[in-house]
Amino acid sequence: MAEAERIIGTPDTPETAGAEPEQHQTARPRGRRRIAVLFTVAAFAYALDLVSKMLVVARLEHHEPIEVAGDWLKLEAIRNAGAAFGFGEAFTVIFTVIAAAVIVVIARLARKLYSLPWAIALGLLLGGALGNLTDRLFRSPGVFEGAVVDFIAPKHFAVFNLADSAIVCGGILIVLLSFKGLDPDGTVHKD
Repeated sequence: MAEAERIIGTPDTPETAGAEPEQHQTARPRGRRRIAVLFTVAAFAYALDLVSKMLVVARLEHHEPIEVAGDWLKLEAIRNAGAAFGFGEAFTVIFTVIAAAVIVVIARLARKLYSLPWAIALGLLLGGALGNLTDRLFRSPGVFEGAVVDFIAPKHFAVFNLADSAIVCGGILIVLLSFKGLDPDGTVHKD
């Protein structure tokens, strides 16, 4: 947690450090806007995931897969109790705890966020984590043991869902931002 707080910085950096009181007043709403972006992106990603899974369970589960692009892409409902690629099906409780921890860390660090790209990236991570956590908490076989609904099935690849896509896109964006030297607090460094 200390490392995450070090990376995120403090609400006083970089815009408000040594600023006049009037400047400090304008920096605070800018940080609030970034928080609003984070939670808006998270809500959008979560809603898309939730609606898509409801449709898949209602219309695709227990039916033949739907070919979207021939053999290359199908929609096929499966339940995944494990992590990515179906690994670790015996550790569903651990994946549930990890998802909950990610959500808590992002929500806690959001108040120190001053970068729009980081707000988008963390929003994607938060929305995706919430989507899969909802499945693990509320789908059968029970609380903390629920199987995630996956349905996007590319040829020669694992079946995944929109929450997984949001998590991967958020992760890729974080890697790109890190390579560019942009910190979540809005500072740019050259290492």
